[in-house]
Amino acid sequence: MAVVVSDSTNPDVSLLREINDLAKQAPRGVDRTVQFLGEYGLIALLVLVAGWCWWRVARRSTDAPAAVAGIAWAGIAAGIALLVGMPIRSLVARPRPSADYDGLDVLAHGNSGFAFVSAHATLAAAVAVGVFMVSRKAGTVAILLALAEGFCRIYLGVQYPTDVIGGFALGAATTLLLAPPALSLLTALATRLTRTPAARLIHPHVPPPHPHPTPATTRPAPSPHDKDLAA
Repeated sequence: MAVVVSDSTNPDVSLLREINDLAKQAPRGVDRTVQFLGEYGLIALLVLVAGWCWWRVARRSTDAPAAVAGIAWAGIAAGIALLVGMPIRSLVARPRPSADYDGLDVLAHGNSGFAFVSAHATLAAAVAVGVFMVSRKAGTVAILLALAEGFCRIYLGVQYPTDVIGGFALGAATTLLLAPPALSLLTALATRLTRTPAARLIHPHVPPPHPHPTPATTRPAPSPHDKDLAA
């Protein structure tokens, strides 16, 4: 049962209430927009940024196989980070804020399970850091989207600020710490793909296969008999 507790000694709860109070003052349309962005919209935008970076930046890079491997790693790292977060949530077993505190305006009611670490923040951070490793410009946009995702989770009243920070740390750490071996394998795989029909996934300008040269036909030298006939 939720209880009312003094927040003055808990900055995590104080910051949660300050951000969540914005939802109480905002128009209903704003709340619905933030709800959509926090649940699905910002994650979808992150995927679009990663896809754009692959198609327009990584494939046109001077080292296209390594750059494409970096984008692929961003998605793989996000999946690994989400898997790592599952036992962490079970171990910490932190309830959602609304289970412990009254007075919160919870805008996303479909969230169940434990709060720490935030799966949305974990996924967003893993993808954003992976994209940043390939392109500073696209990565900066992705990081801003990840930060917005974390803010939305607190605004919706479903995560504590430390849940979001923990998710950011887990996602970024997974992408960075496992990058050396992962990128080595993925770059080798991407390099091999450049010699297959799937080469355009790695590089936009695939040279056409060189036709086999047709051997020149040589005419035999005329024999003395042929010369006599010609005369």
